[in-house]
Amino acid sequence: MNWYTYIKDYQSYLRIERGLSKNTIENYSFDIERLCVFLETNQIEVSPVKIKEETLQDFIYAVAKEVNPRSQARIISGLKSFFNYLVFEDYRIDNPLELVESPKTGRKLPDTLSVEEIDRLIEAIDLSSNEGERNRAMMETLYGCGLRVSELIALKISDLFFDEGFIKVTGKGNKERFVPIGMQTQHYIELYRKTVRIHQTIKKGAEDTLFLNRRGNQLTRAMIFTIIKDLASKINLNKNISPHTLRHSFATHLLENGADLRSIQLMLGHESITTTEIYVHLDRRFLKDIVNNFHPRK
Repeated sequence: MNWYTYIKDYQSYLRIERGLSKNTIENYSFDIERLCVFLETNQIEVSPVKIKEETLQDFIYAVAKEVNPRSQARIISGLKSFFNYLVFEDYRIDNPLELVESPKTGRKLPDTLSVEEIDRLIEAIDLSSNEGERNRAMMETLYGCGLRVSELIALKISDLFFDEGFIKVTGKGNKERFVPIGMQTQHYIELYRKTVRIHQTIKKGAEDTLFLNRRGNQLTRAMIFTIIKDLASKINLNKNISPHTLRHSFATHLLENGADLRSIQLMLGHESITTTEIYVHLDRRFLKDIVNNFHPRK
């Protein structure tokens, strides 16, 4: 078996047994393919089963000249996962990266927007076009429910439970969760459905997809990024934002207004509470308020 055969088997494992998304699998695969290019460039002929720690260290040193510590850490983590898979499948008896440490990267705080900035973005949407009503409904949903962009474009009409005040969201690893949805967000979704979507010719297979492009098909991730970037440019917002910025803002504003981390974790669909804890670092006043409100010697 050559490298690409092992990679293909690994991709099947990630998709079927771990339930990872196509984007995540591509990211994992990219780092392994980068190692393959390094081996070919340096005329090193060795299989994944026989490669040793020294060769992998040489690759990591070479990568370190091209990328920042955060990217190095991601590459090392991805390769460790690949070799753990080979051990799991009995192709190898050890992981050659087991003792290799990732560089210290620190914790990067996510960018957020104020409520005023979010209002300005939404107010900048051109509502004279059909796409405008759709875009407003999407922006309200991203911010009002804290969705990932992949979750937004996959949202279905059958996932809307407005009578109960929830939507069903399919997140990473095809894990489902119910997220509360406010009346304002419900209003804009219904407005889009009843005034725009109802008049569209819908492609086969997209009948249940909530947000559609002008051809009646599911939107792409890139399209959502473009919409938000264009709105930021329109209001001269001097921040590098993306759909994820609205998700971060959702969590941050909830925390600032007194929501507990466990509730935010459930709504965001975070596997671990440590992922959600990053929002505590955004506003140190939250920690001070906890002591002032709950400690007996405040």
